[in-house]
Amino acid sequence: MSVRIVECVPNFSEGRNQQIIDAISSAGRGIDGARVLGIEPDADYNRTVLTIAGEPDAVSNAAFEVIKASLEHIDMTTHEGEHPRIGAVDVCPFVPLEGVTMDECADLSRELAIRVSSELGIPTFLYGAAATSPDRELLSDLRKGQYEGFKQRLENGGPHLPDFGPKQWNSTVEKFGAVVIGARQILVAYNVNVDEEDAKTARIAGSLVRTTGRLLKQEDGRRTRIPGMLPMVQGMGLPLEAHGISQVSMNLRDVSITPMHIAFEAVKSIVNDHGVDTCGSELVGLVPLSAMIESGKWYAMDGCDDEQELVNAAIQGLGLDKLGPFNANERIIEWALRGGNE
Repeated sequence: MSVRIVECVPNFSEGRNQQIIDAISSAGRGIDGARVLGIEPDADYNRTVLTIAGEPDAVSNAAFEVIKASLEHIDMTTHEGEHPRIGAVDVCPFVPLEGVTMDECADLSRELAIRVSSELGIPTFLYGAAATSPDRELLSDLRKGQYEGFKQRLENGGPHLPDFGPKQWNSTVEKFGAVVIGARQILVAYNVNVDEEDAKTARIAGSLVRTTGRLLKQEDGRRTRIPGMLPMVQGMGLPLEAHGISQVSMNLRDVSITPMHIAFEAVKSIVNDHGVDTCGSELVGLVPLSAMIESGKWYAMDGCDDEQELVNAAIQGLGLDKLGPFNANERIIEWALRGGNE
């Protein structure tokens, strides 16, 4: 039988309370055919990125249990964090890895969105390859206004009402918010560390490298947009108070088009021009081996073709171990999947 593997990356809105993080993460375990490969909390973002991989139906069941546990343990009325979010589970994407098509991942997304709305009473949106219309493809559009603006969106009849579930504010929606479920290619969540506390230069860099660039406004109300430097990149600058630095937080939506080393060197060149330096970078979640090798080729000695050496060169060149240890056997998707137990 052919191998069928999908990845699912629920992002839930708790990154500080370890008991809650453990309870929600554990809800994704114990399902035959699915494995929790990564649990990455961030206290400043107050958000945890969970990586699950395995057989499609098993992974979908694990994602449902994570969303259900988040409804139980998270109260969005008291949530604060640096990262944009619309609910206790902000986003839950499916990614085809092996033997599964994007259309099949889109079907998984719809099935899970319907199940979450019908069984848990949570509003659900579809995005990416599962979006119901082109103007609903981007996560950033669907969560505009975040949790704090969601009640008004429902009361105003939009823009962008949920695809499934309640469209009125009630006690469940007040506690949880909404979740955006979808299908996409492998996305690398990648943050470049900037050696400043106030994020002033990081915000400048974020606005210059992201694909959408900067929106310019004239006093007479006219607007125009200047495109950014890098294709298929979302980005913004944020302070990282726990470490006394800032970050340019990016989603590399197609790492084959904009590799990690290109994003890193672009941010570095901008902040250096403002008299500020970078201090390494950070991966959130897991990364495909091909992405590490591509960046390793940039930083390694010419002619190096050893897989392990190229990975080590990428870790060193990108400074992926600056904020903490980087275990390649746990952070590279292919290596984690062929590892031992969860």
